[in-house]
Amino acid sequence: MLLEGAAETVRLTALMLALGAAVGLPFGVLHVYGPRILRVAVLDPIVVFFRGIPSLVLMMIIYFGASEIGLDLSGFIASILAIGVRSGIYQSQIVRGAIQSVGSGQMLAARAIGMSKWRAIRFIVIPQALRLALPPWSNEYAGVLKESSLAYALGVTELMRQGRYIVARTFGNSLLVYTVCAAIYFVLVFLGIRLLRKVEQRFSVPGFDAAPQGRAFFGRDLESSR
Repeated sequence: MLLEGAAETVRLTALMLALGAAVGLPFGVLHVYGPRILRVAVLDPIVVFFRGIPSLVLMMIIYFGASEIGLDLSGFIASILAIGVRSGIYQSQIVRGAIQSVGSGQMLAARAIGMSKWRAIRFIVIPQALRLALPPWSNEYAGVLKESSLAYALGVTELMRQGRYIVARTFGNSLLVYTVCAAIYFVLVFLGIRLLRKVEQRFSVPGFDAAPQGRAFFGRDLESSR
């Protein structure tokens, strides 16, 4: 049962991160290259709003708010929308920082050979920025994986819900069951971080120093803001 719950947790995490990437990439690009009025009037308030609300509260708003307007969302979908969009806000800041880390000379050189601004962004800046975003993105993976446990509150049969079922059926063993759940989360985080570390090394940008070993696992850059 716990392995089935772990598989559901992995599925939740993958969908949340995918939605977050779909939101975060355009938001990050617009934060750097969009009109100032768009940043001040739209993007910055959205970022402040989603970073200022706990994920669980956001899940409840989406889940129960949808039913109020006649939409029948499952707990699974509501969890993905809430945590996925919130992750997108964090990922947008990762993308923005990565874009700003790309030297301004890259854009100047692209424009000098006749590329339009948006073609230069698409073909020159973004490919380099995505490589630079891999180390903090691995931290985001760890955070979203752990936040997926909040889907328990909406009845999703992920790892924590399966653990609760076992405790209820065996009338005890809480410490053992939840310790095993913690161990499974740890393994999923550790293996994911190691895999992303390999990807980071494979696609590292020449001339930029790689993050020290262990930093991605033990030094999550966004932990304080969560």
